[in-house]
Amino acid sequence: MTQGSESVRFGKSTTDTVLHRFEQWARETPDGLAVVAGHESFTYEQLDTDANRLAHHLLASGLPPGGLVAIGTTRQAELLIALLAVLKAGGAYTVVDVDAPRTGRLQLAAVEPFALLTRATREAALDNGNGLRVIRLEEQTAAVARQPAGPPGVAASAGPAAVLFTAGAEPRAVPTGHTTLLAAYEGWAEVARPAPEDRHLITAGAALTDFAAGWTRALCSGGTLVLPVISPWKPEDVRTAIDGERVSVLHTDPAGAERLLVRGSKPAPGIPRSRGTLGPDFGALRLLSLTGDRLFLDELDALQSRLRPGVRVLAVYGMAETAGIGTHFELPQLRGPVDEPYGLSLLGVPFPGWGVDVRDGRIRLMPPGGGDAIPTGDLGLLRPDGLLEFRGRIRDRIAVPGGTLDPYPVEAAIRSHPGVGRAAVTAVEDGTGARRLVAYLAPPPGDPIAWDAAAALPDIGGVRDHLAGVVLKAETPRGVIKLRALPRGRAGQEDRTALPLPARHVPEAVARPNKFGGAARAAEGPGGCAFGCMAVVLGFVAMLLTNVLWPGSTDLGGVPNPWAALFFLLYVCEVLTFGAGVLFLINGHRRMKHRKLGRRRTRAAHLAVSYLLLAWWPQDNLYRLAAKHDWPQQALLVYLFNVPLMIAGLIVAAFLARKPDDPFHFDPDEDA
Repeated sequence: MTQGSESVRFGKSTTDTVLHRFEQWARETPDGLAVVAGHESFTYEQLDTDANRLAHHLLASGLPPGGLVAIGTTRQAELLIALLAVLKAGGAYTVVDVDAPRTGRLQLAAVEPFALLTRATREAALDNGNGLRVIRLEEQTAAVARQPAGPPGVAASAGPAAVLFTAGAEPRAVPTGHTTLLAAYEGWAEVARPAPEDRHLITAGAALTDFAAGWTRALCSGGTLVLPVISPWKPEDVRTAIDGERVSVLHTDPAGAERLLVRGSKPAPGIPRSRGTLGPDFGALRLLSLTGDRLFLDELDALQSRLRPGVRVLAVYGMAETAGIGTHFELPQLRGPVDEPYGLSLLGVPFPGWGVDVRDGRIRLMPPGGGDAIPTGDLGLLRPDGLLEFRGRIRDRIAVPGGTLDPYPVEAAIRSHPGVGRAAVTAVEDGTGARRLVAYLAPPPGDPIAWDAAAALPDIGGVRDHLAGVVLKAETPRGVIKLRALPRGRAGQEDRTALPLPARHVPEAVARPNKFGGAARAAEGPGGCAFGCMAVVLGFVAMLLTNVLWPGSTDLGGVPNPWAALFFLLYVCEVLTFGAGVLFLINGHRRMKHRKLGRRRTRAAHLAVSYLLLAWWPQDNLYRLAAKHDWPQQALLVYLFNVPLMIAGLIVAAFLARKPDDPFHFDPDEDA
């Protein structure tokens, strides 16, 4: 099934390019503000003049027609001048990742450019050992300043205008022609309706498609592009820039939008939200453009509800092969209420001039002009209402006996649980070598500091009960791992390769806590040697305090040898046990949580063990000072120490006797 969208703009001019659009604004509004980066700013005339001079310098350096120039700098204003200059010189540009040098070297190796434009501070990190020609930006200042300020008058080459990179661990180069780059801008502009008064902020890194192709959305519409002083954007600086620079169009990914807007928890079904009251004001913002990952309808509605009435939230679906453009969705496209927003992700309709083809459940994007359909690697469905529905990713399919399993429907069903914000289902090997389905769960967006691993998120029993009658028994996960958030890649997509393995899969000697809050086993806190040394130090301090707190309790003057030595050894053991108890009180709870026996039960057992270790030092000293027939004091000591010691022992016994939840436990009849 194919769906297309006509554009009233595409096809008007076969010689038009994004560079021509920018130059037109430079001629018509030379004093218009093109770029703001902290205290630095450029008008359209200044940006155009600087790009012209650098273009003349590139031509003087021998840049051939259609030659590829790689640009790597953390100064995005400088980067914009460079890529405009490359286009003016008749070449093609590519932006390499200087924030992740290993990725940058892989990108350079994939394209083999004519030259690399960078700064000396970045040259060594990007050197891939292939003898790449380097033009150092800071050394060319004087030479560039002597070049003519007018355009070089070089026609655009018939080859690509840019080479974009996919955002995976192994970046793939995607040549992008002038026609595609312009069609992507025009399709987006027809939907977003940008104005010269708009100020745009793109949170994506400069090497990602959202910026490497998305700069056109501001500079081809006469708007202003708000940039970080030094890339990449820091999350805390984005909010300041939105308010301080009066940003009206924000381009970000769903996780970035959640950090800015969402501070509450997921409401229970049927409970309405108060709209426009939970998020920041962002008084100038009129459009929030989201790319990088799909959103469920409840997530999109949660973002919309945090913004002022009238602010548009536009979810954009695209890829590097289409310059970041494909389909778009916003809530007004729905024709009526939706029964299950927690399990429905819509990609909407194609951008004007573009098309969508769904065959065998696989989504292909169709560029303007009748080019070949481009497979996205995603699964989808064209609904009767004309909207494209996301149904999962081909690469996430799980091999199971007799075929493959698409985890997306299971994940969507899990998300309908009120305590779950995100879910990912994958297969891992258990201790026997068999592969079992495991669900990785994350809570709804909120305050990450206040997150409690035991709060709200269901355990494996809760997941099974929730999925009963909804998915097949063979598709139900056998284990649950709770995370603070699912890991994401640089482009904002969920990164399943970074999901932590269950505890039993992590070697004891190399285990470390996972930054996403995973269940990977780790020796948290002091190691064995450090623990022992600290216990000795605390025990020595306790021994010094003994005669201060209980004078005479350790007096062995009337005790003959060898009994005096044995009693002294007993005193040493008491104070060492006390030192170990102090350390266990501080550090033991985190170790005991790995048994996953419940928050309250674990805390009670932790306090009980701590008491068992701590109590011997004061108890024994008080007993030695108590008169043999002082019954009130004897009774006080018994009820102050002996009875609590017995209770603590029972609590520990109950804790140890309970079998931990096995993340791979399954019912005997499950495989029947």
